[in-house]
Amino acid sequence: MRVPAQVSFSRIKQWPGRSGLKRGNNLATNNRTPFDSAAFLSKTGLGRTVIELKPKQTFFCQGDTADSVFYLQKGRARVTVVSQNGKEATITLVSARDFVGEESLAAIVGLRMATATAVTSCTALKIGRDEMTRVMHDEPAFADIFLKFLLARSMRTQADLVDQLFNSSEKRLARILLLMAEFGKPGEPETFIPPITQETLADMIGTTRSRVSFFMNRFRKLGFISYNGRIQVHKSLLNVVLLDQLPDHNAQKPALRTVR
Repeated sequence: MRVPAQVSFSRIKQWPGRSGLKRGNNLATNNRTPFDSAAFLSKTGLGRTVIELKPKQTFFCQGDTADSVFYLQKGRARVTVVSQNGKEATITLVSARDFVGEESLAAIVGLRMATATAVTSCTALKIGRDEMTRVMHDEPAFADIFLKFLLARSMRTQADLVDQLFNSSEKRLARILLLMAEFGKPGEPETFIPPITQETLADMIGTTRSRVSFFMNRFRKLGFISYNGRIQVHKSLLNVVLLDQLPDHNAQKPALRTVR
């Protein structure tokens, strides 16, 4: 017995076409909650752990497996390398809202090339390599934040190289003090820099501790810095870096005795 044609057509109309399913999927995608990068970087989650460090504690050490990235939520840290003969040098300083350990995102998992140490009490988010790779791939907003950080870090590295090649040790010291006080960053500068030794400052600018001591005393006499237990950097120090303004212009260096 033949089925009436109208019955067959009515049944066919009850089944949604592929285009209907596709429109439904698009609506679900468009209704997705926007990714909150700030929330992601502020709390624990899958592949993420918040850690607390005291001064002189390390995030990671040179030679460790590079398996995570750290986002510094609060505090200051420094990144150092040690040569084969045991000499230590400071590469850069890290402050809040900076990443450290980004070398772990290389295509092949390798070893840490440097050590990151807390200068003050620090709070940081430790993000596993796999989770960091995933969120960068899936969330363009977060990838944009991380890319901007990498570009800023690259520009800072180039500026450090130019500073080392062309500027006097006194001007290099002034620049490091201003960077530690966060002059040039959004918001008010902190002016008081974290505790740091003259030996560390000498390593960072490529000179001796005696010259750092000489220049620091000179800056204090000129009113560029204050020192009463902690070093306070004043805005007038910017003149040394931007305008190269110092009494007697080229700063005098500690006198060296001539051996006859």
